Amino acid sequence: MLRLSLSTEPRWIGLAGGARVRVRPLSSAMMLAARNDPRVQDLVQAEEHPDEDAVALAVAKILAGLVIEAWEGVGDETGAPVPVTQDWIDALLDLWPMFEAFQEKVVAGAMLVDAEKNV
Repeated sequence: MLRLSLSTEPRWIGLAGGARVRVRPLSSAMMLAARNDPRVQDLVQAEEHPDEDAVALAVAKILAGLVIEAWEGVGDETGAPVPVTQDWIDALLDLWPMFEAFQEKVVAGAMLVDAEKNV
């Protein structure tokens, strides 16, 4: 059985290196907005065979900008905390471990049904 939740409450997700992000639930509308964002469409339409990794990174950055509302353990080169802005989100996801953790814990987690719990 698929278990649905109507909760719109944000939750904290641990990424890597002690960084945590508070994210709103990822919805289908957010995913569609990210896929239709001009940054993604430019990548898709620029070539006959778009770079799937570049598209995945662009979608992840856009989704992160839509769902991340707070974070802890994220700072600039001096260690000073930085605000949650799209530029800092992009910089965060340019780090491979952060990108992988975000994909696994936020994006894939929202898109996949856990067979043991939901089927």
